[in-house]
Amino acid sequence: MSFSAEKVQEFREAFALFDKKGDGNIRVGDLGTVLRALGQNPTQTSVSKIQTELDPEGNGDKRINFEEFLPIMERVKDQRPAGTEADYIEGLRVFDKDQNGTINAAELRHVLTSLGEKLTDEDVDALLANVQIDATGTVNYEDFVRMVMSG
Repeated sequence: MSFSAEKVQEFREAFALFDKKGDGNIRVGDLGTVLRALGQNPTQTSVSKIQTELDPEGNGDKRINFEEFLPIMERVKDQRPAGTEADYIEGLRVFDKDQNGTINAAELRHVLTSLGEKLTDEDVDALLANVQIDATGTVNYEDFVRMVMSG
């Protein structure tokens, strides 16, 4: 396992909150909820696949203990549904006050450091170093997204 003892204890405490019978187990049907409560973001397809493996009858009532749960956490810990270029462009379009394909560089910095999966100032500096900021301090966000997604 690649989790620290502190993380495992945190997972154990959260797991216990979903143990409705007090027997040290959770319902397989609650697996997606427990994973998401612990900060994971598995797809529903991934959760369904794991549930089917654990409970072939498929009623969701089979119960698993923490020792069975921890390898599942390990399995899904790095799963993040990948957003598409269009998804990110659409997300930034909300900040395009003039609807001209640009947003203020300072506002882009604020969005990147304070919303969603927050970036550090250093990360944002590295991203913005490769972007053309015009004389009015704005960035073409479609170009920005393409640049970031191309690596």
